[in-house]
Amino acid sequence: MDPEVSLLLQCPPGGLPEEQVRAELSPDHDRRPLPGGDEAIAAIWESRLQAQPWLFDAPKFRLHSAILAPADSQGPQLLLRLGLTSYRDFLGTNWASSAAWLRQQGATDWGDKQAYLADPLGVGATLTTADNFLVFLRRSRQVAEAPGLVDVPGGHPEPQAVCPGDSPLHKDLPGELVVHELFSSVLQEICDEVNVPLSTLSQPLLLGIARNETSAGRASAEFYVQCSLTSEQVRKYYMSGGAEAHESTGIIFVETQRVRRFQETEMWAELCPSAKGAIFLYNQVQGSPT
Repeated sequence: MDPEVSLLLQCPPGGLPEEQVRAELSPDHDRRPLPGGDEAIAAIWESRLQAQPWLFDAPKFRLHSAILAPADSQGPQLLLRLGLTSYRDFLGTNWASSAAWLRQQGATDWGDKQAYLADPLGVGATLTTADNFLVFLRRSRQVAEAPGLVDVPGGHPEPQAVCPGDSPLHKDLPGELVVHELFSSVLQEICDEVNVPLSTLSQPLLLGIARNETSAGRASAEFYVQCSLTSEQVRKYYMSGGAEAHESTGIIFVETQRVRRFQETEMWAELCPSAKGAIFLYNQVQGSPT
């Protein structure tokens, strides 16, 4: 394992389709107010806005916990317990200089080291081409997280996509729609970042959930998605630009058989933690074709 990443959940071999995942959205799963109040979060946000005025706040789903039930007649069932959080709170907790202390205090106060952290749930995809390559992107140096590093396509599911509005309420977001947003968002991120047509992508399979230990354990759901295009066809689509072309500066293809020993290559050090988590889960749950 790599110290930058840990695995919170590993799905059964092959991964889980959308039909085998449930979500429980509740304010009980929101982060706890910070000891002494949340004023520190507001101060961090104002400071970041002065340095990066293009930043904007938005609601996000917060992962509280994930429970994998034993297989039944319908196969394994995964329950995701989710709350709501925001990008502002993410910068003010997971990315704060006090993040390590907040984890320690959360364990002391609540028996949960993530209790005080925003922990917005991300999504990522190990995207394979028809000629057995995995797709990676070189992140732009203008992005807020992991600038210049290599990542898999990904982003965040958006509460506003399920319930438009500035302040979505927990009661307005049915669990099945939340799960659908989780699975559909990873496809949308691939389309926006890699610029391939949605019709070329398979339905995602959830491989598991990884934690980015460089941002205080922020979680990301990692998926497996197949593309019906070859690597060269994917490259041509990418080079023609896309909705989020500004987020990356190049596309990289790695043969799937090389991924088993990826940690031994020089490129491993260039991967951001979320990509490392995706690769660990791909190798353990989906595996490289023989």
